[in-house]
Amino acid sequence: MNKWKVLLVDDELEFTAALAERLALRGMDASTATSGEEALKILETDPPHIVVSDVMMPGLGGMELLKRMQGRYPGVQVILLTGLSYAFDIQEGKRLGAFACLMKPLNIDELVKTIHEAVAVVGEP
Repeated sequence: MNKWKVLLVDDELEFTAALAERLALRGMDASTATSGEEALKILETDPPHIVVSDVMMPGLGGMELLKRMQGRYPGVQVILLTGLSYAFDIQEGKRLGAFACLMKPLNIDELVKTIHEAVAVVGEP
């Protein structure tokens, strides 16, 4: 069985490194990007099954990344993370096609559950 490829996008390097390690312990192939621009380059060369992206980042944030992915990567599910409890982020993310929007601080079990729900939509790798 192939591992699910998850791309973690957040400008907080320590956060993505720790999260990638925790997902790897759960059998996922997690890679990281520290910006939306870097994520787009990875998507072009080695698209993951799931993108988990912070909404608020310098430069290209999660919402803009999601917009740029529309139509180009139809099989890739996006989970947005936000540290702000603004309903706007959640509503806008859903409108743009995000699979889910989760709040920071992140609960790893909630993220893993959401990833499993998203991969059920995608199907087997």
